[in-house]
Amino acid sequence: MDHNAYADDYIGGILNEVKTVAVVGASSNPSRPSYYVMKYMKRKGYRCIPVNPGLAGQELLGEMAYASLSDIPDPIDMVDCFRSSDAIPPIVDEAIKIGAKVIWMQLGVRHDEAAKVAEATGLRVVMNRCPKIEFGRLSGEIAFMGGRSDVISSKRSKLVGKKTS
Repeated sequence: MDHNAYADDYIGGILNEVKTVAVVGASSNPSRPSYYVMKYMKRKGYRCIPVNPGLAGQELLGEMAYASLSDIPDPIDMVDCFRSSDAIPPIVDEAIKIGAKVIWMQLGVRHDEAAKVAEATGLRVVMNRCPKIEFGRLSGEIAFMGGRSDVISSKRSKLVGKKTS
């Protein structure tokens, strides 16, 4: 697997198949990325279960928060990691133990050795990507901003109807 360039079919397949997402590093602060990614994914029909020891036992966005993946009583399809890269190996180990199918590391998070361990046990891995962004891109929601137009450019666009002398 080339973790520098994911095929749309790979990402889309994951997003179409998973239903329950454990969000490791979930925050109750609405300005944090984990909060608004959870909120967005819930609106798209995913069940997002927050994992954060500081929030354990509290409700966040309609779901009970848990201290660890192992504490979640329901099956988990995908583990979305909002933690630093050095925190990923134990998360992968725990995801393997609970039978998760996918490890998803958020933007800026990458751990190649942990990815190899996960893949060796059959888990699919995505690194340095955001499921919210990928869902929006693949569904066409962000196409109006040029996300899938194939014409994104740093060059200044020509003004329509401007006469040149």
